Amino acid sequence: MSSAPSRSSQDAVGSSLAQAVAQIAAAVAGVAASNPVVLIDGRSGAGKSSVARALVARWPLRGRVQLVALDSIYPGWDGLEAGVEIVRESILIPHARGVIGVWQRWDWTVGASAEAHAVDPSLPLIVEGSGLLTDATARLGDVRVWLESPPSSRKERALTRDGDTYRPHWERWARQEQRHVERDDPVDRATHVFRVP
Repeated sequence: MSSAPSRSSQDAVGSSLAQAVAQIAAAVAGVAASNPVVLIDGRSGAGKSSVARALVARWPLRGRVQLVALDSIYPGWDGLEAGVEIVRESILIPHARGVIGVWQRWDWTVGASAEAHAVDPSLPLIVEGSGLLTDATARLGDVRVWLESPPSSRKERALTRDGDTYRPHWERWARQEQRHVERDDPVDRATHVFRVP
């Protein structure tokens, strides 16, 4: 028996993600701002990166949109909470104040900060990553998304994507995500909740 996901399960996931993107795009179009902020949260493997990339592709406003993935910022395998705080201080607060934000990419290979990136406050912004919706960050997002998906589906997708690099750290990371869910109640802070098979 093959352990690969079936075609029908892939189609169901793709359909769910497409519906989510369509609804998020409609919500963005309804925000009375030229530079809205979209925050996308969910546990590992829920579909955050897929939704974010698809949203960029069908962005409903004129001009370009910036995308920042927390996977590029978390300072290591114990860094979920620290990564979210970096995003809040270095990206979300400056964007809200109309000043350029600067963040540094985390180099997972060497375990250290790498090159710096700027975020233009005049442009719209999508930020995606586990742990993102907290009391401190939610007030800085115009459209706030939580993606919910069964643990077995999420794990299969995440380990198919990242394989042996992620496998030894799955439980370690999942514990940080669980603390976030219990402490920050991201579902309650979301303006949109989507269930992905």
